[in-house]
Amino acid sequence: MFAKKTVRDLDLRGQRALVRVDFNVPIKNGRVSDDTRIRAALPTIQYLTKNGASVVLCSHLGRPKGGPDPAFSLRPVAEHLAGSLGAPVGFVPAMVGSEAEARASALKPGEILLLENTRFEPGETKNDPELAAKLARLGTVYVNDAFGSAHRAHASTEGVARHLPAVAGFLMEKELTYLGKVMEAPEHPFVAILGGAKISDKIGVVESLLQRADQLLVGGGMANTFLAAQGLSLGDSLVEAEVLDTARQLAGRAGGKLRLPTDAVIADAFSETANHRVVPIGNISAGWRILDIGPETAKAFGQSLGTAKLVVWNGPMGVFEFPVFAAGTRAVAEALADCRGTTIVGGGDSAAAVAQAGLAELVTHVSTGGGATLELLEGKTLPGVAALQDR
Repeated sequence: MFAKKTVRDLDLRGQRALVRVDFNVPIKNGRVSDDTRIRAALPTIQYLTKNGASVVLCSHLGRPKGGPDPAFSLRPVAEHLAGSLGAPVGFVPAMVGSEAEARASALKPGEILLLENTRFEPGETKNDPELAAKLARLGTVYVNDAFGSAHRAHASTEGVARHLPAVAGFLMEKELTYLGKVMEAPEHPFVAILGGAKISDKIGVVESLLQRADQLLVGGGMANTFLAAQGLSLGDSLVEAEVLDTARQLAGRAGGKLRLPTDAVIADAFSETANHRVVPIGNISAGWRILDIGPETAKAFGQSLGTAKLVVWNGPMGVFEFPVFAAGTRAVAEALADCRGTTIVGGGDSAAAVAQAGLAELVTHVSTGGGATLELLEGKTLPGVAALQDR
């Protein structure tokens, strides 16, 4: 599942590489406002052009409703990419068709072309075989470097790989190397940290990690449901009543691996200006809700990370968007940065929290996938990965 052929395994001279990238970036006033994902794709693009290939790039952007929408055009991304590479980047206002085919076949080695938003084609998300075949005409080899979209069986991530020799780019390779470590050969002690609002989204992940990790530390809204399942009163805290039985069963099977908060920061409203205080977990009165783990919990979680050989973290410990309830998440980010083992941050909010704390450089790997990372940690097969040639 994890050992896939990469661009290094191809003789690229004279090849036209069709590359699925993740250029789903924020655009404000016609300009890219955060180019993290674009920068992440540069090593693969540069390797291909330096080794004699021409490059045709494709990506989705946002969720346009059933057809072309200028607000979701990738044209500003082509301009930004040209600046990042210091080289011209052509743009085709379509994903497939006669103009795209003519422009692609005219490319000389080292030249780059970006296609319009894949989701302007209704067949993309349906993994339409005809669309995938048309897309395949634009390349002689296929490279998937969009790990963040690998959990979706779309025409540009899975269907097209049936028509061309299909390999991983460097970003995809890095993701599979580190997440493969977690799933197939974790070093011990292995500590997993889960947070975020809901346990219902992550039941499969909890089950998978309980089989592999030595400790599972749980914070955020997820922890509330586990605590409520023990019969503790949590006031107005977010609790998923419909999964209390599941939480009880998971805790029963955890055999002492599950670590829950012992104290919390509670507030009298969901607001950054709310009255707040630190209390032990237990009898939280009506009108108050848990919005962060407390300092005692943050310290205990930090100590667990101190001796770990492998740590994977997904989901914040509280409402970290409000600075007053960000201390728990920040403490975990700092403990992760100090850990001498391999440290992996699952994408989404945890990646944002590490970046916000200025600690991203001190973590071994920050994943670019949100949903893809979770599905992989759950043990699911990702269609966009399965479609690539095995090493």
